[in-house]
Amino acid sequence: MDPSIQRALNEKLYDKRKVGALDLERVIRDLAAAKESNKIKKIIQQLCNDFAYAVHQPHARNGGLIGLAAAAIALGPELARYLDEIVPPVLACFTDQDARVRYYACESMYNIAKVAKGEVLPYFNDIFDALCKLGADSELSVKNGAELLDRLIKDIVSESAATYVSLVHTSEDFFADTDKESRDESMDMPTAFSLADFIPLLKERIYVINPFTRTFLVGWITLLDSIPDLELVSYLPEFLGGLFTFLSDPNRDVHVATQGALERFLSEIKRISRIKKGIEESRKSRSEGKRKRSGSMDSDASMIPDAGGDDQSVTVADDRDVSSDDDWVPGQDVQVNHKAILEILTANLDSPLEEESLQESLRWIAEFLDICPEEVLPFAPRILAHLLPAMASGLEPIRQAAARVNTSLMDYVVSLSDEATSSQSSRISLGTKETTNIEKRDSSSATRGPTSGAREQDRRESEIQTPSPPYDKGLTPASTPQPQVDLDYAAAVNSLTLLFLNDHEATRVAALTWLLMLHKKAPRKVLAINDGTFPALLKTLSDPAEAVVTRDLQLLSQISKNSGDDYFTSFMENLLQLFSTDRKLLETRGNLIIRQLCVSLSPERIYRTLADCIEKEDDVEFASIMVQNLNNNLITAPQLADLRKRLRNLETKDGQTFFVTLFRSWCYNAVATFSLCLLAQAYEQAYNLLQIFAELEMTVNMLIQIDKLVQLLESPVFTYLRLQLLEPEKHPHLYKCLYGLLMLLPQSAAFAALKNRLNSVSAIGFLHIAPRVAPTNAGPSNFDRSSRLKGRDEGGIRWNELLEKFKSVQDRVRRAQRPGGDLDDGLGMLDGRAGEGLDTKAFKELARLPSAPLPPKDTPTAPARTQPEATKSKSSLGKFGRLGGAVSGGRAKR
Repeated sequence: MDPSIQRALNEKLYDKRKVGALDLERVIRDLAAAKESNKIKKIIQQLCNDFAYAVHQPHARNGGLIGLAAAAIALGPELARYLDEIVPPVLACFTDQDARVRYYACESMYNIAKVAKGEVLPYFNDIFDALCKLGADSELSVKNGAELLDRLIKDIVSESAATYVSLVHTSEDFFADTDKESRDESMDMPTAFSLADFIPLLKERIYVINPFTRTFLVGWITLLDSIPDLELVSYLPEFLGGLFTFLSDPNRDVHVATQGALERFLSEIKRISRIKKGIEESRKSRSEGKRKRSGSMDSDASMIPDAGGDDQSVTVADDRDVSSDDDWVPGQDVQVNHKAILEILTANLDSPLEEESLQESLRWIAEFLDICPEEVLPFAPRILAHLLPAMASGLEPIRQAAARVNTSLMDYVVSLSDEATSSQSSRISLGTKETTNIEKRDSSSATRGPTSGAREQDRRESEIQTPSPPYDKGLTPASTPQPQVDLDYAAAVNSLTLLFLNDHEATRVAALTWLLMLHKKAPRKVLAINDGTFPALLKTLSDPAEAVVTRDLQLLSQISKNSGDDYFTSFMENLLQLFSTDRKLLETRGNLIIRQLCVSLSPERIYRTLADCIEKEDDVEFASIMVQNLNNNLITAPQLADLRKRLRNLETKDGQTFFVTLFRSWCYNAVATFSLCLLAQAYEQAYNLLQIFAELEMTVNMLIQIDKLVQLLESPVFTYLRLQLLEPEKHPHLYKCLYGLLMLLPQSAAFAALKNRLNSVSAIGFLHIAPRVAPTNAGPSNFDRSSRLKGRDEGGIRWNELLEKFKSVQDRVRRAQRPGGDLDDGLGMLDGRAGEGLDTKAFKELARLPSAPLPPKDTPTAPARTQPEATKSKSSLGKFGRLGGAVSGGRAKR
């Protein structure tokens, strides 16, 4: 360079440096016209080494930058040959510590890029990296300069990135790597801009936290995605995870820009999916049409020999269809990696993202269930682990998004199972195809396959004996070219079981709902008695939420319904064990659990199995409490109405065995055994039990149970018993039973109620009892209870053995109670029994009251009538004054 130009470029003032740059521009333009390329290279090298790379001389660097820009402007079309020397020093100045140098570097690169245009694209990554840093510069002038340069580079990329081929770089690289023989005129030459080379840089920069840099990145992502031929969506998994983190940025501009970019990508994925599905359907329809036409042509040819002209015309039409259908559609060859995207979305659910990021991830998963549900299925266990807790989120949008994903995923799993079942059953047995389809339409339960291998009368147990899942998997490839996608049931069950520990009721209910559905679809794959899920289901019965317990019982019932007797017996044993260890559960939820199980399963099967288990129970106290609970449900539960009717009919063999089974285990509780005999109309046996009661120790607990039984006798369940009081000749022992109860009770409200009931029919009873001589023509009545008992004794029920069993069990109960000494019929027991229906304060007050005389038979007693109504919610025994005199009169007199 001329020394005067060198001095000018080293000047401190910008105007003097500009004059030197203009002089340099004229010199280089003249040299370019004269094709003095060597001199031009020497000048450029001098500008780089002596000026642009002069690190500690900011004025020299500024002069070098303006000089390089002037050289680029002067070279014009010839600039591409010298860019390798001009661009690197300018890029080096972007990191200078002097803000003015950084600004002049932006200005210089702007002028160079303006001249080079598409030829600057090979240096795009370096320029992008520099702009990414300058966008967050602390100096406003530098940021403004970087923004101007950014706009120019964006214009160049949007115009040229998809098509521009660099003459310099391509001629050196491409033609060197390609043999002359393999070179073809139609061969695509590599473009100057390489998206594959840019993506690693974007992946590295996507996790920045500076809001200005984030805005810069989202702007470039949006621009590159808008260029049709680049197909940025193919590389979406590389930077999608970082893009989701932008949604939690406190800067509103970043959030809005990121939301728009994500919406654009999702729309593009849906568009590509629709295009591919449409092309596939059109190809299928064309192939089917060809088969139909070829079949019709074969049939026509067999009937009409000379149909050659039509054949040619059909062939021409087919070729026309092929050419029209095979036209290229934008987007049909774009490959979107759904699996990698779903991996990122699932990871987003697992990470502690902000609410908006979580909501957007759920929205994407919901859309993917519409686009490619078969791709979502392998991720279902992981999705469920985080989806169901989101259904209990405190934010309504997240709850709605989670509910939408949950519904879509469950619907797909249900439909997938149905499809697999229908294809399997059609291949296995053509003869049972119609029956199987009808069963599927009628019910969504797990009734699959033919019923020829049924074991016994339970239809569900027989239909569950379908071909095993491995057989199904073996047949799938034969029917479809693609392998059948299946859910990982074990992983899904594990994820759902862990959700039983979630704090939110909605999440626990949703988890049990999923298990119910999965067990219906694949009972062999979901849950067994020996895996870890079964104890978790039993433990869930202690859940404080009633809705959770109800669903849990439905699932346990469904498992038992589709299993054998061993599983059912084990379930009942585990349930009793749970009640034994958790007495509070028995007290608070015992009735709900028993009644819900009786709704879903056979009540008789439940009671038979529980009775067999209780009979072997060593803990007599727990056995007594359990029997009392079961007996109360047997008498009062609407779900057990059919069972009560069956008990009242002991004429059949099944009825007799059922009664005997219950009686043997009911012996642990004397009052429950007595009420069972009343329920079965075995009044003579009930009277015999009352005589044994005289030998038993009458505890407060027994008096409370008798009190409750008297109240139950007034309920609609025992309407038949009260009507039988009108026929004393048919039911003589019924009177003895009720008068026996009256004798056992202290003078309480229950005593008065039962006494009033018996007084209302006492005249009929006396008419029957007074003449003890039976008429000669009466003969043995069909309804005579004693004769029926004798007949039954011969037929099946051995009443004396049952009485001996009752005595032996009660002896065991008495021996078990004695060492503890905690069951006493005095007032010391009252404080501990207050929660069982006794009013402690009332009892202590009653101890001071004398026993009142019985009212006359024809005199209405107000307390006897009014007090039971006022205290329906409690045992009437705790409110009646005479009980104190009866139970603790001895102590009061002391």
